[in-house]
Order: sequence, then structure tokens, then C-alpha cells
Amino acid sequence: MRIIIRTLRLLAVIGLLAGCGDSKEVRFSGRTMGTTYHIKVVVSYFKQTDYLKKEIEQRLREINRSMSTYIPDSEISRFNTALKADLPICISDDFYNVLTVSATLYQMTQGAWDGTVRPLVALWGFGGRKQTERIPTQEEIDTVLRNIGFDKIVIQKNKCLIKKNPRIALDLGSIAKGFGTDQIAAMLRKQGFDNFLVEIGGEVYASGVRQDGQKWRIGVNTPHKESAYDQVYKMVTLKDRALATSGDYRNFFEKDGRRYSHVLDPCTGYPVQNGVISVSVMANDCTFADGLATALMVMGPDDGLALVKCLNDVECLIVTQSEDGCLNNYYSPGFRVEND
Repeated sequence: MRIIIRTLRLLAVIGLLAGCGDSKEVRFSGRTMGTTYHIKVVVSYFKQTDYLKKEIEQRLREINRSMSTYIPDSEISRFNTALKADLPICISDDFYNVLTVSATLYQMTQGAWDGTVRPLVALWGFGGRKQTERIPTQEEIDTVLRNIGFDKIVIQKNKCLIKKNPRIALDLGSIAKGFGTDQIAAMLRKQGFDNFLVEIGGEVYASGVRQDGQKWRIGVNTPHKESAYDQVYKMVTLKDRALATSGDYRNFFEKDGRRYSHVLDPCTGYPVQNGVISVSVMANDCTFADGLATALMVMGPDDGLALVKCLNDVECLIVTQSEDGCLNNYYSPGFRVEND
């Protein structure tokens, strides 16, 4: 009789839980790549997920060890300090995959996205932990520009790199977070999870649906230096898609009444002055979306929209700011927001 009663009680508990829904949302968060990450995973109620945190952080450490310029012996640091031309440098699958996308972006944007801008970023004082707020001379800029150009790197199919110019140095900060987002998404899928949201430093990949069965809702931050990080400007819904946003409204300095942002034009060597303050790109993967968002900042609304309209499954929102402070929105045809 006692066994029967205990069994009935257990069935009652299971029934109660089922009545409240047969799934739960598990959350993970932490720090990586100089920023934060937040992950939500929708799982069946009794699914064990305790092990995921360790695996997520291990994968992020691997990516950071490959592409962080702040780690002296990372892959990217070793590449940057190798001062011999025509010497093959063997690289990992992660580094190779990112550079393959990088080469595509460089060609597609005609150099508006260029992963070799590291010397230029350093010249303008944006590369260190402390901003110098110094305007370089034209002579200094011209000297550095001689060592800029992603086409000065040969990417071999055997996963080796060759520098045509020994002073070429990479900075993949505008694409690495997107790659990390994609890699965590791939890891979760491999583990058998279908419904989840991965966000690293504002770059997002949304898979499947939320716990309530609806698409994931993602907010685009209000592009203003004084806005809170959770202040929403536009709201979009995503399912099996990535969203990456680039902006210049937080990382900049002002000198003699003029604003200089960290988004640099690799062709001129100067910070962009086209009025663009934020770009959000929606695409099938976050690596591409992350890099393209930066490129569109440089290209401006007209050329940027023209490019996006030629790309399959890619949409964008480009925000400019007028001299009077008003914000102007430029949408590609398929970019939909909820709060317009």
C-alpha cells in the first residue's frame, strides 16, 4: 500500500510539473573577449544542463586564445609579431575559418572592411586600454597606410598564412565576437539543443523559439552615448538567424569641437565622417553579420544599402545622425521591426 501511495504522489508531482509546462529556460552568463556573454537554452523539464557552463567557457577560451591581441602568445599575436615575408605560418581551424570570411568581406566591400587596420587603430589611440585622444599627422597616417591591406596576406588551402608585407598586423575585433557566437550556437546544436539564444557583446544568434513558442525578441540599443545598454531603439524578432550591431556612439573622443570615432576608414586612414552612428545586420551567421556591420559603417547608407540589396538572406538597418541630433533610419527591404 505504501509503495502505491508513493507512486501516486510521484505521478501527481509529475502531472503538476507537466501542467506548468514541459520545458524550462536555463541561463548562462560570464565574461569573454573583453565583454560579457549571455545564453538562454530552452530544454525539457528534466534535462540536465549543469555541464554546459564548463563546455561553453572552454570553447570561448579556445577562441580567445586564438584571436585576442591582448594575449601575447595567442595565434593572432604570433602572426602580428612574425616579421618575415613569404614565410608560411600554420594556423588553427578557427583562425582559418575567420580569415576565410574576412577575405570575402574585404573583397565584397572593396576594402571597407579590412582586418589589417591594427597599426591604424593604434596610431589613433584606440588600440590600448587607455585612449590617447591625439590626432595623427598626415605623414604618420600615410606611413601606416603603406602597411594596411588584407590583400597583402595569402591564405593557403593547407591552412597556412603568408605575409607579403612583414609589417602587416591583424585586428579581428570586429568579427571575432560574431564567430564566437556562431561557435557556441554550433556547440549547442551538436549537444542536441534546438531552441536557444546566444549573445556575446551584443552579437546574437537565435535558434528555434522561446519557451512560449514565439520567436526570440532582440532589442537594438539606442545609439546615444548616454543611453543605457538595455535601452531599446528598435525591436526585431529572430528565428534561426543572427543579428550583429556596430556603432561609434560609445568609443570616440572629441577635439577642437570635432568628433573622432574608433571606426576607421582603411582607405583614408581617418575615422568615418559620414553621419552613420549605428548599423545592424541580419544574416544566417553572426561571423558574416558582425564584419559586414562594421563595413557598412564605413560605406555609408547609400553604398551600404546598395550592397545589402545584392546579397541573399541579408538585411540591415543603418542609422545616421544629423547635425541637429535627429536620427534617420535606412532599412533594407526585408528588415522588419516591431515598434515602428
